Amino acid sequence: MNKISIIVESVLAAGVIALFVLFFTVNPWAKKAGEAVEAQGDLLPIAVVNTDSILLHYTLAVESSEKLQSQYEESLVKLDTRAKAFQKEYESFQQDVMNFQKKVEAGAFLSRERAESEQARLQKKEQQLMVKQQDLENLRQKLSSDFMAQQAELTQQLQDSVQAYLREKNSDGRYHLILNDAVLLNKTAGYDITNEVIEGLNARYAK
Repeated sequence: MNKISIIVESVLAAGVIALFVLFFTVNPWAKKAGEAVEAQGDLLPIAVVNTDSILLHYTLAVESSEKLQSQYEESLVKLDTRAKAFQKEYESFQQDVMNFQKKVEAGAFLSRERAESEQARLQKKEQQLMVKQQDLENLRQKLSSDFMAQQAELTQQLQDSVQAYLREKNSDGRYHLILNDAVLLNKTAGYDITNEVIEGLNARYAK
């Protein structure tokens, strides 16, 4: 249980980091470099977005996160249910083995054939448990793999959405660079367009 939790949580963290480490040059539609909108005042044609805020307030990001969390919890419940059932069956098998050994030591079996029959039954049960244990491990791996695939798909969806909106917003070439403030050590007021981006993303998503 701890192993799948660590894997899934690591994937989530890695996916979020990969998604929002943005550093764009977004001026593909400007007819000429000189046609870019002139910066107001002393500001350079640069914009900054706070990706943490996008994660918190972009409806698509919020819904995607909730969906992932729900699927993650359902997977853990499914795996936990199977694991508990296996554990209960295994403990019952161990008890049967102990009872068999006690009967052998006490000479409680009426015949050698009866003892051999019980031993064969326990050996068959042990083989069945080994198969179930492997099935449980296969399920753990499948749930982890499925979750990683869903995470990658949603990560790509969010990335495409944000990039598409930024290209649309900057279609007039007003900004030569749009930066993620996570890579900045300091910034001057006036460059942050995070709220505008979030409002625009949510308005577009609402449609």
